[in-house]
Amino acid sequence: MAMSKPISAELVGLSTDPVEVSWSEKDVLLYALAVGCKPDAELDFVYEARGPKVLPTFSVIPGLNIMGAVMAQVQFNLAMLLHGEQKITLHRPIPPSGKATGIGRIVEVWDKGKAAVVGVECVVSDAEGPLFSTHATLFIRGAGGFGGERGATRQILQQPEREPDWVVEDITREEQAALYRLTGDRNPIHIDPNFAKFGGFEKPFLHGLCTYGFAGRAALSALCGGDPARFVSMSGRFSDQVYMGDAIISKIWKIEEGKALMQVETQRGNVVLNQCEVAYLPA
Repeated sequence: MAMSKPISAELVGLSTDPVEVSWSEKDVLLYALAVGCKPDAELDFVYEARGPKVLPTFSVIPGLNIMGAVMAQVQFNLAMLLHGEQKITLHRPIPPSGKATGIGRIVEVWDKGKAAVVGVECVVSDAEGPLFSTHATLFIRGAGGFGGERGATRQILQQPEREPDWVVEDITREEQAALYRLTGDRNPIHIDPNFAKFGGFEKPFLHGLCTYGFAGRAALSALCGGDPARFVSMSGRFSDQVYMGDAIISKIWKIEEGKALMQVETQRGNVVLNQCEVAYLPA
């Protein structure tokens, strides 16, 4: 087995061999429940006799496996890892079960002083061609100071100075993180109080990608009428933690036909997902 490499700009271009991924109806049904789908309003996503339809944000699950294969080649402390940003792009609806091949690649490494930022891109294809791609930005505390570039300042998306066109509110359950981790992300920081404290947090908090899934559901409902075939892409920046029992409030502004901005907050008013842009196909 090859030795893992320290974080530096030399990681850019590091990739995996093709990684085989597969999923079943059970996987997509579990994911839907883990990000808050309810049978009364979203039966198509939680009942196999209705398809089932697959939430577009399910793409992060195979993507996580591929990203893990990339990051297994890198030296870092898991307790210091935070998910900074996430983007998904769908080329067509995800089938309720399937096999595919993905390649993961590190596309950016920035030195933020006290932390390092690592960008990982994953491209997934099946027998019919490209299916979806993901781009994750990972924020690794304590891993900066290696002498790399800080990176360009990101463009700031400006929200309209008006009330949102849609507000979608959900409530997380006390077991939300325990349920979501069954989809594949077993990072103990989301369930083990001691591990969370070791990482500098008061208590375990919800996976950022679970929050992302709640937000994706809100966008799918408001912008696409619940039709995954109309969902093109979604990007967002994680800015604060969601704790079990919190409300997840997604505020959505239509910017133009096929484009919207979204901001996600809790009942306390703290913004947990911002700089969120959604592209979709008009009806």
